Amino acid sequence: MTSFRSTACRISHRGKAFGALAAVVALTGTATAAAAPAAHPGHRGHQPANVILLIGDGMGDSEITAARNYQVGADGRLNLDRLDSTGAYTTYSVRKGTNTPDYVTDSAASGTGWATGTKTYNGAISVDTHGRRKATVLELAQRAGYRTGDVTTAEVQDATPAVLGAHVSDRDCKGPQETSRLCPSDARENGGAGSIAEQLVQTRPDVLLGGGGKYFEQQVTAGRYAGQTVLDQARSRGYFVATTAAQLRTAPRDKPVLGSFAPGNLDLEWVGPTPTHQNTPAARCSVNTHRDASQPHLSTIADVAIDRLDRLSRSGKGAKHGKGFFLQIEGASIDKQDHAANPCGQIGEKVEFDRAVGVALAYQKKHRNTLVIVTGDHGHTSQIVPAGSTTAGVTATLTTADNAPMTISYATASEPGGSQEHTGTQIRVAASGPEAYRVEGVTNQTDLFTTMTKALSISRD
Repeated sequence: MTSFRSTACRISHRGKAFGALAAVVALTGTATAAAAPAAHPGHRGHQPANVILLIGDGMGDSEITAARNYQVGADGRLNLDRLDSTGAYTTYSVRKGTNTPDYVTDSAASGTGWATGTKTYNGAISVDTHGRRKATVLELAQRAGYRTGDVTTAEVQDATPAVLGAHVSDRDCKGPQETSRLCPSDARENGGAGSIAEQLVQTRPDVLLGGGGKYFEQQVTAGRYAGQTVLDQARSRGYFVATTAAQLRTAPRDKPVLGSFAPGNLDLEWVGPTPTHQNTPAARCSVNTHRDASQPHLSTIADVAIDRLDRLSRSGKGAKHGKGFFLQIEGASIDKQDHAANPCGQIGEKVEFDRAVGVALAYQKKHRNTLVIVTGDHGHTSQIVPAGSTTAGVTATLTTADNAPMTISYATASEPGGSQEHTGTQIRVAASGPEAYRVEGVTNQTDLFTTMTKALSISRD
């Protein structure tokens, strides 16, 4: 299998002398991924066979700009800057039982928006504001004969991956134990469909990769698999279970693969200075030497997922031959490290996410019937402020690829050390390939569902 990932994680720089092209090549490990695919003639009429949706959780314009400045410099360009069409979408959720806007969404409501085309309340997983189940783009794609994948650096039961294959009233109902306590009407022993973990296994995407092993180890409470673990249920459903990057690479070609690479979220890529209330000297980020070496990086996960889905869709075995695939790839800890006010953690996850974008664009260059969409789910707190300044919150100053200081402020936590907040800003959405024009202008987050279902010629009917 061709790998598009660089064999080394490079975060050191020699200034702008390398230029934007060299910098992006360093991100992806391949010159072909550095430039966006050539414009596709007839975007409005060319039917794509594949859709790859890349979600940077919490990736607003400020997070993109900080990563660009740090990694390739202010005049450089990341892979996600090189897609053919760019627009913005609004991200608000609605209050439970109403259609009244809640201007700051969480990942569950925002994910439900693009997964189902339906606005819902914060915390809901692919149910509407009244708790009714809504079919997702992944479920509809499966029914139409497409191969499907759902991969993340978070727990696979986390909100963004969960919205594609589960329907529960509360995003925290990740395993059978949590569901019995928090979502009793969804629990198997009460006649419900079960926890997010159980439902994802039941939905059975061809590729399901990420963390969350602790929820797969919980026992099913009722039904056919009562007394067995959710992982036992997955194996009964035909899954090959991989727990390391090496096992992922060698997984059987003819079986769906479930990757469970950590008890919780995958480890961070980078570490660096902790923000403080005082002005501190500029610093550089470092590779996280404590990262579990057996865990795959997101770009590896993306590479394997795309390759497997491509092969499966062309084999025709178990699906309609040549029908193509739908794949969602999430860089989850951009958001999580924004919450933690960890600039190097946040930027490192964003840079690795951009490598995964490079993998998708490299595939698209050879498969021009592929629609690639890159976006975030909501805004977040980090702001680039005048270098060396202090704010009402905490700040840290980093030395960027331009050999210049960049100060990042986090100022939305209600108390010192508390979790930073999401924001209600609109979010960039960009696309390349057939139907890319649909993301242009200012749209609603739910319009992304329509873009993807129209691209794949699938519907709720």
